[in-house]
Amino acid sequence: MVAGQGRDPCGSLAVQQTLPAPRRVFLLLRMARFPLTSPHDRDILALAVPALAGLASDPLASLVDTAFVGQLGRVPLGALGINASLFSMTFLIFNFLAYGTTPRVGRHVGTGDRKAAGRVVVRALTLAVLAGAVALTTLQLLAVPLLRLMGAGDVLMGPALDYLRIRACAGPAVLLITAGHGAFRGYQDTRTPMIITIGFNIINVALDPLLIWGLGWGLAGAAAATAIAQWIGAIVFLVLLLKTRREALGIELAWPRLRSLLPFLKVGRDLLIRTGALVGTMTLATAVAARVGVTAVAAHQVAAQLWLFLALVVDALAVAAQALVSKQLGQRDAAAARAVSNRLLQWGLLVGVVLGVGFFATQPILPGFFTDDAATIAAVLSVFPVVALLQPLNGLVFVWDGIYMGAEDFGYLAKAMLVAAAGAAAILLLVQPMGWGLTGVWWGITALMALRAITLAVPYVRGRLLAASAEAEPSA
Repeated sequence: MVAGQGRDPCGSLAVQQTLPAPRRVFLLLRMARFPLTSPHDRDILALAVPALAGLASDPLASLVDTAFVGQLGRVPLGALGINASLFSMTFLIFNFLAYGTTPRVGRHVGTGDRKAAGRVVVRALTLAVLAGAVALTTLQLLAVPLLRLMGAGDVLMGPALDYLRIRACAGPAVLLITAGHGAFRGYQDTRTPMIITIGFNIINVALDPLLIWGLGWGLAGAAAATAIAQWIGAIVFLVLLLKTRREALGIELAWPRLRSLLPFLKVGRDLLIRTGALVGTMTLATAVAARVGVTAVAAHQVAAQLWLFLALVVDALAVAAQALVSKQLGQRDAAAARAVSNRLLQWGLLVGVVLGVGFFATQPILPGFFTDDAATIAAVLSVFPVVALLQPLNGLVFVWDGIYMGAEDFGYLAKAMLVAAAGAAAILLLVQPMGWGLTGVWWGITALMALRAITLAVPYVRGRLLAASAEAEPSA
């Protein structure tokens, strides 16, 4: 026996380097205590894979929309871009209809109390209708000043206003879809919302050429296609939740009391703080890049969009974390919640490593898909290693986000994000005075993710998060 081999079954580093690459990866996984299989893997994949397909379908459909509208010219495309940003910011406020619904439904599913889970769903749908009506009214009444605020000049105002007034009519539908996603995730079902989401996005893509060119509606046709498709998606969610599967899901048709909606609004406040701090930091990063120069901000836009697209993959694991952790905590099984959380973190780290390696490997060709400007490509390549190295960290942070949401600790998420955003902002504000350039912008984003990881890891590693949540009563 080789000396020391009994103490180190993986052998020395020199021995490892002589082994084939697959064997070295296996040994490294053993050393990191990453089991190659887990009893939780089936549940994780059953939730994460459909969630990924559902998450990816919306941005892909938006790309197709942009391609269609782009054929109409620069003015319609500019009007679409302004509206896309406006709608994203408007409905970002209401993402608590998904994030707040999933853990509450999941907890009651864990306890076996389907009627309580059903009451949560009815409250979420009721709040979606009310909030959707408020959003619709606000967008219609303040359409012109909102578009002015977004930078729409005289040339863009006409087409942008037409698009907004039509698209805003789908406000309640968008929020009903959001609540529907949250409900089904809580019931441990991401396949149904995936099918619905892919379905209404296909309808949108099919209606685009028919309404834009077939009926000659132009940009207004694109808005109508989106609104019609979203209402179809919302109706399908309502039919499934309130009719077809109502009894199986434990849903009773009864109007909730207004007081019972208050817990959702508290979650909405915490998530608004969290999301606002995150979006604000990313907006500051773009603003700083713009002050560095035109080439820098163009390259930053490409890098940021690639970074956000890669985040979709890990976000699917966060969805699985919300559903699985809340279910285990509903059963008051903190040990099982910890086990599935640990496995999800392993998956997040592994997926992040794979994404980072794949992203770095494509650097010779990927920037060319977005621009043919040599200076911009060079600027993108200057931050490519940073974006690639961030992926494993992103994997851990996004999964931790899902775990905290599954534990319904939204208040801590808001506070942690404020700390991380403050640290990142301090670096970003030094970029221009110190002459750090675009690389400095991405070190600011790196600081954001590193501080998020630290603030989320500390309570989790100490074991306080899941233990306290398991002892708490399920939210009504």
